[in-house]
Amino acid sequence: MKIFPKSIKKGDKIAIISPAGSVEPTQLEKGIEMIKSKGFEPILGEHLYTKFSNGYNYAGTEDQRLKDINWALNDNEISAVWASRGGYGCQHLLHGLNLKEFSKNPKWYIGYSDNTVIQSFLMKKGFASIHAQTIKTSSFGVTEESYDLIFDILKGKSPKYSLESSQFNKKGNIEGELIGGNLALIYALLGTKYSFDFKDKILFIEDIGENFYALDRMMMSLELAGVFTKIKGLIVGGMTNMGDEKDNKQYEESFDEFANKLISDRISKYNFPVVFDFPNGHIKDNRPLIIGSKVSLKIGEKTSLNFKK
Repeated sequence: MKIFPKSIKKGDKIAIISPAGSVEPTQLEKGIEMIKSKGFEPILGEHLYTKFSNGYNYAGTEDQRLKDINWALNDNEISAVWASRGGYGCQHLLHGLNLKEFSKNPKWYIGYSDNTVIQSFLMKKGFASIHAQTIKTSSFGVTEESYDLIFDILKGKSPKYSLESSQFNKKGNIEGELIGGNLALIYALLGTKYSFDFKDKILFIEDIGENFYALDRMMMSLELAGVFTKIKGLIVGGMTNMGDEKDNKQYEESFDEFANKLISDRISKYNFPVVFDFPNGHIKDNRPLIIGSKVSLKIGEKTSLNFKK
């Protein structure tokens, strides 16, 4: 059973940090104002808007980004930590993460995409986190409900989801601990001490911008690592902008049918229940998931997902 951070209340401080890619102030204005409008105080990390180019535009050097995340996690005046964006760079920080004060006073960490590796780290240490929209909204936008549901979790209320059926679903009723996030990062952590523990878990995956052969390669790696013999169920979220560039529809489809078929074919030999087209990922309707929560998943003519502490 994972530790759930305590609920936050009006007036509490929410740290905003950039643990991976760089971000411009204009890209966060709406998100910061939203936090204020909800009655909370946004506290900006020292290097939130720093840019360091080294083959990629990072939000500062590794040391600068590590300084910000360790401050946010361990400062007792901070009640929650919200990533500005993903991109690439969170893996750089794993070796230097410090949870000394955080362990005494756990707080919610919110993010997705590259932030999956931070959430895997927290999960390994026994702490739940929120896989959800970052402060920066991408070109495909984000629904108001997606943000509202994050604030519900922060205030102690767990969401309940009911979904229409997908042709690729595999029916079944299961309970288990939810793990996962961005497939590319789950794949990147395989074989390291920071990888998720897959045994008896319900795995969530989502991704964006991968060629179909790359998607299959990642699924093959999970299969070769024995992941599919360990998990109790699989949830497949957004598969956005997948395939060759010439065939891209540029975010017109949140759930790529061929990507779903590829995943379905790859896991067809396994008997665990599977739900496709879950509204979480690099999509507009990006509803939060609680990584580390025990969930009840029922997949039939309709799908329901309920969270339990």
